Amino acid sequence: MTADYILYEEPAPGIARIVLNRPDTANAQSTQFLYELNDAFDRAAQDDAVRVIILAANGKHFSSGHDIRERGHHDTQERYRPVTTSWQHRRAGAEGRMSREEELYTGFSERWRNLPKITIAAVQGKCVSGGLLLCWPCDLIIASDDAQFQEVTVAMGIAGVEWFAHPWEMHPRKAKEMLLTGAPISASDAEKLGMVNRVVPRADLESATLALAQQIALQPTFATRMVKLAVNGTQDAQGRHSAMQNAFALHQLGHSHWMEVAGVPVNPDGIHANVKKSYAAGEEPFRAPKKTEQ
Repeated sequence: MTADYILYEEPAPGIARIVLNRPDTANAQSTQFLYELNDAFDRAAQDDAVRVIILAANGKHFSSGHDIRERGHHDTQERYRPVTTSWQHRRAGAEGRMSREEELYTGFSERWRNLPKITIAAVQGKCVSGGLLLCWPCDLIIASDDAQFQEVTVAMGIAGVEWFAHPWEMHPRKAKEMLLTGAPISASDAEKLGMVNRVVPRADLESATLALAQQIALQPTFATRMVKLAVNGTQDAQGRHSAMQNAFALHQLGHSHWMEVAGVPVNPDGIHANVKKSYAAGEEPFRAPKKTEQ
């Protein structure tokens, strides 16, 4: 299937570069966008010539997060082969919503975290909420000096994005501050927190990321994979996966709460004004098609 929103490049021997290419929406993540991204990661992972994978983005910003104005996402999702066991997205109520988010968000991000090859995210501009689900699964992050990392879901009545890696990306108190205030974290502060490996001038982001990828590509691939398994396994032994499953359940509880009190799965007062225009037009960007309980 031809990709509309993702570019696949080979900038140097042993290096694959996957580029988010929906700059007109600040690389907002539609269903098609995410499946195309997953297909690109699969292509790189299955190519024996690829030793390191770069995730980059076209446009001013890395990613504005989920595309909450998307329509017809159920039909779009069914054009693709599922990558998790959660495929009940057409079921009614919380069951369908949870299944969809397990597939598209927690399922994809966890899968990308565990790719057998080293991944490097190159982040510029804003990386907001769902955008974190793209860069945080990567092994390394290089940020431009204008990069900002932000989590705005609390204003929408939800306790963080689906793949809740915040306490593993920074100290728990800083994670709480990020969530509770919604204030952006600058690239320099992200580096101090250990969330970002290096900060470079915007003009140097592509070359600096490629240079690091080429340096790592010189290492034996089995050794780099063992390093990745060892470090990721240490986090998992500390309870990372169980904690994230618990946070995902709380995320779903938040959706159910807002469906009960407001008729939509987020706080309608916390969404962007442009999305509210959909309501005035009689459209509902969040509501799933009505289905009988099975």
